[in-house]
Amino acid sequence: MNLKLRTPETELLCRAFLSLETRDECLAFFEDILTVQELHSIAQRLWVAQMLDQGQTYDDIARITGASSATISRVKRALAFGADGYRAVLDKMDSNPE
Repeated sequence: MNLKLRTPETELLCRAFLSLETRDECLAFFEDILTVQELHSIAQRLWVAQMLDQGQTYDDIARITGASSATISRVKRALAFGADGYRAVLDKMDSNPE
């Protein structure tokens, strides 16, 4: 993990995320802390990561999600060489489907 990300502010944000217990709490917090565009961008990146993990092609991902090739490439790079944050979330989501 990039130690530059560990600041008092990011630690506070992590504590805030970890304190949420329900989907409604998450959505209310997201609505307050993020713009609609920021929320859509973050959600789109997670969707792209999920589709890449399932072996979807760039063309299919772009067509279905509307993500740019730059976004898809950035997410793919993070999946391959990042801090394994996407991997942890995708694995947890796979083991706890709703």
